[in-house]
Amino acid sequence: MPNGQHGQQQPPAGGQWYPPEWPDRIRALADGSLTPVAPRLAATVMLLRDTSAGPVVHMLRRRASMAFAGGAYAYPGGGVDPRDEEHSVGWAGPAQADWAARLGTDARTAQAIVCGAVRETFEEAGVLLAGRTPDTVVGDTTGEDWEADRRALVARELSFAGFLDRRGLLLRSDLLGAWARWITPEFEPRRYDTWFFVAALPEGQRTRNASTEADRTVWIRPTEAAAGYDKGELLMMPPTISTLRSLEAYGSAARALAAAGGRDLAPVLARAVLEDGEVVLSWPGHDEFTKRVSPGGAA
Repeated sequence: MPNGQHGQQQPPAGGQWYPPEWPDRIRALADGSLTPVAPRLAATVMLLRDTSAGPVVHMLRRRASMAFAGGAYAYPGGGVDPRDEEHSVGWAGPAQADWAARLGTDARTAQAIVCGAVRETFEEAGVLLAGRTPDTVVGDTTGEDWEADRRALVARELSFAGFLDRRGLLLRSDLLGAWARWITPEFEPRRYDTWFFVAALPEGQRTRNASTEADRTVWIRPTEAAAGYDKGELLMMPPTISTLRSLEAYGSAARALAAAGGRDLAPVLARAVLEDGEVVLSWPGHDEFTKRVSPGGAA
């Protein structure tokens, strides 16, 4: 579950979470005393499942004890493992070159991002978007042998390519749809260039809380989760609530996946400027997140 920064505070209006040290870091960026760090590649997956009331999305709640965004809801995800790019991976679906065209990257980077999305979904939710052939998907992945492999992946004792090869599996890139791209603000000490994907829960598989960073997992309708955010009951960061709202229009997981190809993947990067002594924090194209911080105030 990537993003980056330390500290906690109660949400302001709605359930939007801001670290309390943001204002000082924003001012430091504005006066040139803070040099931005390069963002690390990351991927996260909005896993969908159809119900009689419409699609629900799988979300994890970060442990309250976490230094960053404690108590906030997010999707399974995390940073890309360098080996996701370097190793030859069993692959089915659109080729790496096709993904490169969609993501606006080179083929190696595209492979790393897609592998990262599939690997993190398995590591944090126990769901594996892979099969023995290009048109099959593995079934139940909750056995102890699967769990041993999952733990080895988390510990980086096993590469994802090695895991797939040992089990005779192909990554099913056609089961993913690229949805959005958000880059951690320049004033953050830990930054991620995060790609958001959508995917449907494969038949026969089930999610579980496999993340050490989460204390709860839920399947929830996007409209219900957004309403909880608006009431201040569910804590989320801007990328999470924005992508949740964008899912509300789709009546099934298949429709969301079908719509993914037309989604704008222009990166969303927060801007922080000083206006008359006030810090103004905004995400272009997402006015609801604009925040003004008075001198000496907290975000």
